[in-house]
Amino acid sequence: MSELFDAVDALVASRSPLPPPAERKRLRQAHALTLDEVAAALDVRRATVSGWESGKAEPRPPQREPYARLLRQLAQLYPAAGSIAAPQEDAPAPKTSSGPAPMAQTQPAGGAVEAAAATTPGAAPSASPSAAHAPAAASRPARAARLPQGSRRPGAPKAAPAHTPAPGGAYAHGPLLVLDADAERHVTGYGVGGLILDVPAKSLPALVEWTLTEAQLGAEKLHGSGRDADALLVLTDAACERYGLPASLSEAERLAGRLPEGHKVIKQLQRADWQLTKRGLGPWARIYRPAQGGRRQCVQLCIPSWRALDGRAWGHAARLEPAELARVLGVYAARVMTPVGSTAVTGLELMTALNPPTRASEPDEHGHRHSEHRPGSLGTQPMDPAPCEATDGHPVLAHLPRFHVRGPDERLLEEAYDWTRDLTDAECMQRYLVGLDVNLAFGAAANGAVVGLASPPEHVTNPVFDAAVPGSWLVDLSHVDLGRVKVGKQWRDLDGALLPSPFTPTGQRPTGPAWYATPTVAYAVELGYDVAPVEAWVRRESGRFLDGWYKRLRNAYVDTMADLGVAEKLPPVEFLQAMDGCKSRDPELGIVVDAVKMTVKGGIGKLQEKARGGGWKPGQAWPALARPTWRPDIRATVISRARINMHRKMLNLAAATGRYPVAVLSDCAVYAADGPGPLDVLPYDADGKTVPGSFRLDVSPGMVKHEGTQSVLWGADVLEQLSADGKVANLARYIKTGEVTARDTGE
Repeated sequence: MSELFDAVDALVASRSPLPPPAERKRLRQAHALTLDEVAAALDVRRATVSGWESGKAEPRPPQREPYARLLRQLAQLYPAAGSIAAPQEDAPAPKTSSGPAPMAQTQPAGGAVEAAAATTPGAAPSASPSAAHAPAAASRPARAARLPQGSRRPGAPKAAPAHTPAPGGAYAHGPLLVLDADAERHVTGYGVGGLILDVPAKSLPALVEWTLTEAQLGAEKLHGSGRDADALLVLTDAACERYGLPASLSEAERLAGRLPEGHKVIKQLQRADWQLTKRGLGPWARIYRPAQGGRRQCVQLCIPSWRALDGRAWGHAARLEPAELARVLGVYAARVMTPVGSTAVTGLELMTALNPPTRASEPDEHGHRHSEHRPGSLGTQPMDPAPCEATDGHPVLAHLPRFHVRGPDERLLEEAYDWTRDLTDAECMQRYLVGLDVNLAFGAAANGAVVGLASPPEHVTNPVFDAAVPGSWLVDLSHVDLGRVKVGKQWRDLDGALLPSPFTPTGQRPTGPAWYATPTVAYAVELGYDVAPVEAWVRRESGRFLDGWYKRLRNAYVDTMADLGVAEKLPPVEFLQAMDGCKSRDPELGIVVDAVKMTVKGGIGKLQEKARGGGWKPGQAWPALARPTWRPDIRATVISRARINMHRKMLNLAAATGRYPVAVLSDCAVYAADGPGPLDVLPYDADGKTVPGSFRLDVSPGMVKHEGTQSVLWGADVLEQLSADGKVANLARYIKTGEVTARDTGE
């Protein structure tokens, strides 16, 4: 008999009433649920849920009843305009003489749906006793109702993507708050996942105290030997004024990068025993007290109106509403790390956060632990570079004459490409110039890079080259002829004049001995040529220090691009279609993508931060040299690998198709073609395969996307325009938009 009841229950569930498709979508969006979240809860594909909401398909068992249950719960939270939703309990499962009807088929999915409906995506439930969900408020001003501490307003801002890690543990309110103040000087904090907090603090010292004792802000450490991230407070103009700070810096303050020491707010902090780091109270500021009992007391400030969010990295983020800015910074914090300064500074700090210099030792005979060097890290002490690796003005070069210009045999010069050439007659007869851009080129080059670690460089004369040893090598590579090289294991004849040299940033063939990083010399060997270094500075202790850094940034980039509709391993045509206008689908996530890219580029650049400020003189140390992460040799290795990776791809394409680049700028190569798109340059076959080892269209780091297309006539005009002014025009610099800036024309 129980089987009959089961069959009846299944029959009823198979026809569970559902609202119209448009209402299904409204209810999901009202609770800020994504298609991916609903699909994951119901164990179906994203496209399936999309079909249910468009009316192209109807849910069937076993998903129909859990889906109906989800919609019923959401309808109670968000009744349609003009309707009143009465409280309703889910009907109990029918009982039979043999006990409750089995629900094994639908219960797991139903439980997952309940969880999806009960929490706001991208955020953990608040730990505050007064936390509560508020009704949707899309049609009323954000400040119409002041919500209790810890409350959340579903649907107010967009939620973080489904696979963004949620806050948890001691940091239930996430890594950061964007603070805003109203006309009554009430301060509201906007956090991740739609979190809204009342902020009771009346002064900046009280705000710091409240943040550390009550706000439950911060983020878990990224490595077991690291430390948790400090809470980040982002102050809008109104919040600045509320706490006695100017909404913008004066010209003198902007040039100094901080408020003057005598400012009243700084005095308030001092009276409350709070301290500032050496960079003072500027766009990014750290306010702290010395650690007590191993407990860190530190809060980070970010002030967008003081230009904390550079438009080159963060786009229009500084102009976003508080809830939107909290979403952008929250996604970045979850996928990269809580920002601690510019994207470049954050990129450098991420290296240390993922690969801390110390760890706790094993207990000694008294059971005590102490801090010790962590193998695989850069250690805690700064290191002098080899003389050839030092930038001009470094103390290790203090013995050189004041105006001495070091040549290639004295200075390691591993930089990205800036190369161009004249078009051939055949290329002039083609119609288009097509730019191909390598995704996260420096990130891809960092992956697997073997670099020196905590030991100093060792000088060697007449060394035997070893591609496994990181270092700098003085060697003559002028004999390498690109007209005849090894491609794979076969010798090939190419038109070497149409390719840039892989050994110089300008693409010009070297004329004698020069200093090169290990990957550059290894590539000469790969091309089939012998090398005989004269001397070298090598590092015996080595490792793949940047692998974890690359992986985290790669995942941040790929996951965010997937949220924008560009998945990995799409067929070429589908990939190009998905890339078209992808950032306009969610401009806020588009900001995150650009910030991740600048984190990669800036982090590598910070490894060789130069002296800044008018008071510095050549031969004197500057603050960056005190960091263990001031490592120009690591930067040189990454840039060398990026340039060599680029050249290898161009070489393989030329060997297979006879097609050569006309310009290369860093990670962008321009080709002449008869058609306007990348598929007119890259020879994909019917199976979606192209030349092995060459450029491949995909979103993954190291793969390429379409940078832009202009006409060959446009290229001729640009070359003529700039050459008339005595300038060398690199068409890769302008291929994206076609615009030649006033800076380049001198106007």
